[in-house]
Amino acid sequence: MSDKPKLFVPSSWSRRRFLRNSATFAAAGVASGVSGFPFINKLPVRAQDAPLKFWQFYAPGGQVKPQVDWFEKMVADWNDSHEQKVELEFVPNKEYINGPKLATAFASGQGPDIFIISPGDFLRYYNGGVLQDLTPYIDEKARADFPESVLATRMVDGKIYGLPMEVEPMAMYYSVKAFEDAGLNENDVPKTWDELLELGKKLTTPERYGLLFQTAPGYYQNFTWYPFLWQGGGEFQGADGKSAFDSPATVQALKFWQDAINSGAAPRQVLGNGANDSVANLASGYCAIQNVGIWAIAQLKNNAKDFPYGVFRLPTPANGKYVTVGGGWAFVANAKGRNPEAAGQFCAWALASTEQGSVDRVATWCTEAKSDMPPRDSALKAREAAFGEGMIGKFARDIHPGTRAEPRVPPEVYKIISDAIQQTMQGGADPQATASAASQQLDAYLASYSGAPLL
Repeated sequence: MSDKPKLFVPSSWSRRRFLRNSATFAAAGVASGVSGFPFINKLPVRAQDAPLKFWQFYAPGGQVKPQVDWFEKMVADWNDSHEQKVELEFVPNKEYINGPKLATAFASGQGPDIFIISPGDFLRYYNGGVLQDLTPYIDEKARADFPESVLATRMVDGKIYGLPMEVEPMAMYYSVKAFEDAGLNENDVPKTWDELLELGKKLTTPERYGLLFQTAPGYYQNFTWYPFLWQGGGEFQGADGKSAFDSPATVQALKFWQDAINSGAAPRQVLGNGANDSVANLASGYCAIQNVGIWAIAQLKNNAKDFPYGVFRLPTPANGKYVTVGGGWAFVANAKGRNPEAAGQFCAWALASTEQGSVDRVATWCTEAKSDMPPRDSALKAREAAFGEGMIGKFARDIHPGTRAEPRVPPEVYKIISDAIQQTMQGGADPQATASAASQQLDAYLASYSGAPLL
């Protein structure tokens, strides 16, 4: 690997497609700035009375009806009480997360007025000048209702640019039937990486993999790999601002996922929408244990309600410390859109108002429409009983307390880490050599980086 930072290429693009789109961007005079985000600084041409477009992957075409209903009710409630209307525009999950549609829309000046982003993609849009400052629309009392750790990755210089709708810690889910068929029960859940690999091999059959991690490159794969890096004390950036990626913790985390594949316990490909899809992978019988987040509770309840399963916290390496990662999507407004002020007001009204309707909206999303930990203290209090029982209760008691926020990194840093995971997990590369080469790339990029701080 070269020590020269690589140009960011969305993970779903083939080389041929990247070259074709690069030519398109070049012809339009688009340059890639510090964020790796191509952006044309011009306003979209739209009718002045047109509704604001809200892009997301939940409604109206989503597969989980309570989530569709939640989004549609939210927008209907806003439209009933505000002159500026909002309209939902559905983008399929795969295309939204790993596809080029969102970035391409902004590159052509046709980005949505409102959209959702994860912390992992925050710097692409902030450094690209896309995000509207939401601070003026948020009451101080409402702001204090969000724990600082929840807002931190959506803030720059004390200003809020994204409002989280959820906190989503990762765990391991297992099939009760697969355990029973192997003569196992909940007392046999693994506590260490070695125990997890051994159990994965034991649960593997000609028809089923014992263990499943995300195999396709993308922001989601990085997100799910970070806790394994952290558990051994690893980081991708040190306190001095330089790369800390070349470490024993990085090497063992890369090797752990590589060993899962090489042992035959884990697949090289996953089903459905990816390893975030518990119905297509775990409930279908494709795997016995799946690394997935709290949202899988709602997935299984709505689309595989008769499937018996259990949950346990992420195992740790020898002498390691339990950590999981907490992601979650946030509402953001387009600073270059047709009506940034109204878009910002909508985001604050929906998720960060002191009105009871806003609190109830967040609480309902996290307990009924989806299964998440709430980003607001008042929402947690409003559904205190729900967070004390069942699988969500287990997350609240046992899994969530070890949560560390998903990092925010520029696309170039994401890509370097993603390449390292792919080269070792799928390509069989030496973990130590890969970590060293990736660290050199990170150092070269970080030395010239001038955007908002990495967190």
